[in-house]
Amino acid sequence: MRFMAIIKANKNAEAGPPNPKLMEAVGKHAEELMKAGVMLDTGGLLPTALGARVQVARGKMTVKDGPFTEAKEIIGGYAILQVRSKEEAIEHGRRFMQLHLEIEGAAYEGELEIRQLFDPAG
Repeated sequence: MRFMAIIKANKNAEAGPPNPKLMEAVGKHAEELMKAGVMLDTGGLLPTALGARVQVARGKMTVKDGPFTEAKEIIGGYAILQVRSKEEAIEHGRRFMQLHLEIEGAAYEGELEIRQLFDPAG
């Protein structure tokens, strides 16, 4: 089963580069999961100021350049996981978020969404 883990950006995501200690720990964690064949792909996203949104509503299409102010809707990064179950995907997500808590401290607030990828084969 494949799952996508989506890290939501927090209020600090648009402010500047991430904590180097956190990025080092996340990089090491990702390397271990890649070697184990659990993580198939991963990536972080640059600030929304460099992006755009294409929206369709009421028969019209609009394009809005960033930045976007609703941080709770902003994706900060993702990982594609190959695991045996949703529970295993959740456990990997918990470990990933634990790194954030350990390095950023108790004031850290973040959210990781875990979603199974559609498999047309069933």
